[in-house]
Amino acid sequence: MAEQRTRRTKQSVNREVLESRILRSAEIIFAAKGFSGASMERIAEIAKISKQNLIYYFPNKDLLYKRVLKEILDIWIEKLSLLESDGATPETVIRHYVREKMQLSRLYPNGSKVFAHEIISGAPVLKDYLISHLKPQFDRDVAVVKSWINKGLIEDIDPEHLFFTIWAATQTYADFSIQMEVLLDKKTLDQADFERAENAVTEFVVRALGAKK
Repeated sequence: MAEQRTRRTKQSVNREVLESRILRSAEIIFAAKGFSGASMERIAEIAKISKQNLIYYFPNKDLLYKRVLKEILDIWIEKLSLLESDGATPETVIRHYVREKMQLSRLYPNGSKVFAHEIISGAPVLKDYLISHLKPQFDRDVAVVKSWINKGLIEDIDPEHLFFTIWAATQTYADFSIQMEVLLDKKTLDQADFERAENAVTEFVVRALGAKK
């Protein structure tokens, strides 16, 4: 029994690793070619597996595209929720929030681009998922900011547009990275560039909020 459990565990881990490789490869192709221009053959090539093996995990391009979108949104929701811990000040929470958002732009630039393409297109695939998953978390985060305002911890700002501004300021380093590279005279954005951006965006937001330490 122990051997069987170990074998199943290894199989499960191997499957997760391969699925992750497929999803990262799909992100690259969907980001570069869009849904219509992407092919299962090219995704399999990038993932270094056969098309037959790819189809075993994801029978068609529609399912793979939906999975890519849902996974990147789930990652964002998990990382970006404003969970107000005991003793955490607004400044501490906001600094953590911006850092996590900038890290996602650095680590998942292609996923961010795929998400942006979907939203620009009117979210035909993702709209229901946005309503059922992102909207409830967004409402909870907005409620946290409103509680800070009511306690006099930050300025009386528009909570919803606070988040829209942070998202725009951080996602631009993924979605419009080529523009940043040109303007900053960089061949590619490196970790130091993202750290610089994180510091700039964080200070801008914290000062605008007038967050009390």
